[in-house]
Amino acid sequence: MDTRHVVERALVREARPEDDAVVGELLVEAFLTQYAKKLPDVVYGDERKRALRDVASRREVATVLVAEVDGRVVGTVALFKPGAPGSEAWLPNAADLRGLATAVSHHGTGLARPLMDAAEALARQWGVDAVCLHVRRGAEGVGRMYLRRGYVREPVGDMDLPTVFLEGYVLRFKQD
Repeated sequence: MDTRHVVERALVREARPEDDAVVGELLVEAFLTQYAKKLPDVVYGDERKRALRDVASRREVATVLVAEVDGRVVGTVALFKPGAPGSEAWLPNAADLRGLATAVSHHGTGLARPLMDAAEALARQWGVDAVCLHVRRGAEGVGRMYLRRGYVREPVGDMDLPTVFLEGYVLRFKQD
């Protein structure tokens, strides 16, 4: 497969119902592969896999974007409006970015960039003050990617859940 110029060939669009199955499998495969390499102690149980595959429910409460390359869905990200059910944003009038993933075949091609560009542009269209997101503790490479985009680490947004510790990051569009 030709992975050169993937970013230039990527079409980012809103997910449709017919994308749900491929997006769900992409999320499971990407997260399992990524964490197996970098955080081998991370285990994804059946409930977490089911939640990742439930793209239809996510589309009901968030805008799910997909990146298509050569007619194939190979990336995704979801953006929740402020106050949307399931949003984990800790700031008022902030969008919550979740589930950024690219197909394993496209890891390292820069495909996250157009997905993030589109999600941040959508957040700006919504008129939000910021975009909040969480990164699993220990996933330093993921955190660095967000820092390079202008996000800042914000411990007040951390979530210490029974199965995972998530570190908060925020990109502010409007300063306080």
